[in-house]
Amino acid sequence: MATITQPGLEAAQSRETTTLIRVADVHKYYELGETRVHALRGVSVEIGRGEFVAIMGASGSGKSTFMNILGCLDRPSSGQYYLEGTEVSSLDKKQLAAIRNRKIGFVFQGFNLLSRTTALENVELPTLYAHISREESVKRANDALELVGLGDRKLHYPSQLSGGQQQRVAIARALVNRPAILLADEPTGNLDSRTSVEIMDVLQKLNDKGLTVVLVTHESDIARFARRTTQFRDGKIRHDDRISDRPAASEILKSMPSVED
Repeated sequence: MATITQPGLEAAQSRETTTLIRVADVHKYYELGETRVHALRGVSVEIGRGEFVAIMGASGSGKSTFMNILGCLDRPSSGQYYLEGTEVSSLDKKQLAAIRNRKIGFVFQGFNLLSRTTALENVELPTLYAHISREESVKRANDALELVGLGDRKLHYPSQLSGGQQQRVAIARALVNRPAILLADEPTGNLDSRTSVEIMDVLQKLNDKGLTVVLVTHESDIARFARRTTQFRDGKIRHDDRISDRPAASEILKSMPSVED
């Protein structure tokens, strides 16, 4: 597999010793007509560089709102959010867009790939805003696809790929700009059980190389592959626990039937 040199992947030797994310007393309100929804109620949490955190909670618990704030897709109504020491909660839209492009990789449940574009071209897309050469863009995209085990599928179109392979392309796309953090929102939601474990194996291996991963899921079977689970309920963090005996997805795959079985 290829090696990608980036801040996240260089931090394996100092896992969790540097604070990457700090959220301090964050509240979020939404105005729905005459109703005011208090989505987050004084959330404070720190995530260290190199952690793998699963954000859990039922619908309406605040986990998706929290993820949107972490991803600079939304702002807190009050409180502070620091990413690598920068208070991003006070930045304007242009500055937030730059943070999203440089520091954050996104993986979504629906893959969001362009159907008439090859895997390689899909992965290259975020580099269009990175002000790098075409040669560097292609190199990064190739390296990212190698990293997720799809170097031999780079010229395939999404319709020629399985669901799991499409999600791997989406992960490669999220990595191509060498982010500090990978945010994955229900990345296994559209996948069968074995393919879900395969995707968690990819995320575990990336995390083992030092990449910080924050995963939103409502499935405890998926959250167990993280190193830490943070449980939301009614807009607050109710539990924040380390996982001392997390299973290796690669080992679980050995006992699961393959697609051909």
